[in-house]
Amino acid sequence: MKIYTKTGDKGETALYGGTRVSKASARVESYGTIDELNSFIGVAKCEIIEEEILNQLRKIQFDLFTVGSESATPTDKLTLANGKSRLALMITDKEIEELENWMDAFEKELEPLQYFILPGGGKSATTLHVCRTVCRRAERSLVFLGESEEVRPELIKYLNRLSDYLFVLARYVSKINGETEEYWNPNDR
Repeated sequence: MKIYTKTGDKGETALYGGTRVSKASARVESYGTIDELNSFIGVAKCEIIEEEILNQLRKIQFDLFTVGSESATPTDKLTLANGKSRLALMITDKEIEELENWMDAFEKELEPLQYFILPGGGKSATTLHVCRTVCRRAERSLVFLGESEEVRPELIKYLNRLSDYLFVLARYVSKINGETEEYWNPNDR
């Protein structure tokens, strides 16, 4: 099987379920940004050696494929004619709670925030901050898609929580690597 099909040469692509749409559509933008986020998390993993964190990031990458596959599927195509789900997996509150539990554990080790943090704190933390900002963009793209098409709220909630997790993880990684966080303190200007 060849990787190129030539079916997208005119600026269209097929969604999961067969519907053809413009590559500039809100849905394609949405799952493309989720894919971009997943790739950036792969970059972040290259800078991290702690096995617990790597395991969490692997699970998140798996979950992002799940979010992406649902984002690539119009809601009316989620269920097959026989009543079964087209997708083997869908994001649920379980995955959202998992992110919250991981965040709670990391936050116990961190100093409370008093100021905004400038993205930085070492290469691994900085890479996680980039992941966080791409995650926020993915979330915005799903919200934008939801203004014209139905989007399950769990997907938006998952990305919202994931961006929070990536922020907390960046702070935690900075701390365990002995790297200093830089603050945006308006009084220091």
